[in-house]
Amino acid sequence: IHIGDVRWPAGRAGEIASLELAASLRALGFEMGRMKTGTPPRLRASTIDFARLVRQDSDPNPEPFSFTTERLREERLPSFFTVTREETHRLIRENIRFSPLYAGVIKGIGARYCPSLEDKVMRFTDKESHPVVLEREGLDTEEIYAKGLGNSLPPELQERIVHSVPGLEQAEIMRLAYAIEYDFVQPTQLRLTLETKRVAGLYLAGQINGTSGYEEAAAQGLWAGVNAALAVQGRSPFFLDRSEAYMGVMVDDLVTRGVDEPYRMFTSRAEYRLILREDNATIRLMGKGRELGLITDEQYARLQEKVCQVESGIRRLTSVRIFPVEETNRTLAELNTSPLKKPVTLFQLLKRSELGYDDLSRFAGWDAVTDQAVKRQIEIEAKYEGYILRQQESVKKMKELEGMKIPARFDYAAVPGLSNELKAKLSRVEPATVGQAERIPGMTQAALMAILVVIKKRELEAAARRS
Repeated sequence: IHIGDVRWPAGRAGEIASLELAASLRALGFEMGRMKTGTPPRLRASTIDFARLVRQDSDPNPEPFSFTTERLREERLPSFFTVTREETHRLIRENIRFSPLYAGVIKGIGARYCPSLEDKVMRFTDKESHPVVLEREGLDTEEIYAKGLGNSLPPELQERIVHSVPGLEQAEIMRLAYAIEYDFVQPTQLRLTLETKRVAGLYLAGQINGTSGYEEAAAQGLWAGVNAALAVQGRSPFFLDRSEAYMGVMVDDLVTRGVDEPYRMFTSRAEYRLILREDNATIRLMGKGRELGLITDEQYARLQEKVCQVESGIRRLTSVRIFPVEETNRTLAELNTSPLKKPVTLFQLLKRSELGYDDLSRFAGWDAVTDQAVKRQIEIEAKYEGYILRQQESVKKMKELEGMKIPARFDYAAVPGLSNELKAKLSRVEPATVGQAERIPGMTQAALMAILVVIKKRELEAAARRS
């Protein structure tokens, strides 16, 4: 941890450092690196002038993360917005030599998408201000998370910087901001199960794989833990591909491409993000949970009932046609949408952005659905049908490549036509399938075909020997 010229070994929130673990991994021959991240100061709520800040209230009807959550607590805490100003930037510029990041003390690689306040001021000199978001750490604490003020400057400078921000002139710092460096294992040394290739039975999850973020760490912990348990039981490993879950995208990114900066799971990394929606998460994944024993038969039966309601609702809307008669077009005008020129089904009508499921109640043949989640699912399926079908075609092609297995310990050095760079990358990653090999940076279609030719040739030779 770095605060000004003071640094000490530590974990998070007062935990001890794991230096011996990193030394053991190096001794085992793992390729390792060093990364840097940071955290902003925590401020005392009672010392902040909220009246001078811009308030943003919580969503009135937030969706819970878990399908098992039947109700949420009534309390809703707002966030508040302010900005840095020229005095803030002047303090940083004049004292940048005290930042361990700029003094050359910190060697770790930081994230481009989440720069420290020092970085923002020094790199974006044209900006007169930078946003600061104040968020409560919880319902029962005075601590305010000051997003946007993350830095690693000395305590006295941190206090002056905080006080230079409108609304924070009297703010008390409860916990100082700091930068932290940590060791990571290059994740191309892992299998898709997150088991290390070098040491059988050793699984890695979280920041040690070069990631940043609580959700990313939790997802990897689940993935690695499930696979470790399945291995002990002698059962088949657990996988999710890039079309099934963001976890699948993240793990594939890590083990196939590796990392050169702290990895976060952005939706932009997912080529099938139109399929990986929040509204269909239970439909996509609950069957997997049931196979693992994490979902009860009762829970799964409730899901199947919901799926049946969605399918039945879509069938009903698809079967009901309406015609461009005067009464129909008058109703459409009242709904602020254009008149019909030819007959359409209610499902086709629902594709219009101006119309919702309940608007169809104005037309004969419509059936009421009371479940809001079912209604929402039907609307999404209607409005995005064409896009979803195109994405499903892409998924089908991807699945075909994922179905082509590459033999274990495949000798890429013996494949004619491969560059030395690709041979090295393929040997390091050891892709399990042709699909995974295709996603290795620098892979070409010609190289992929060369690998397929050798695999096919060896399969034919093996078949000839058996006969």
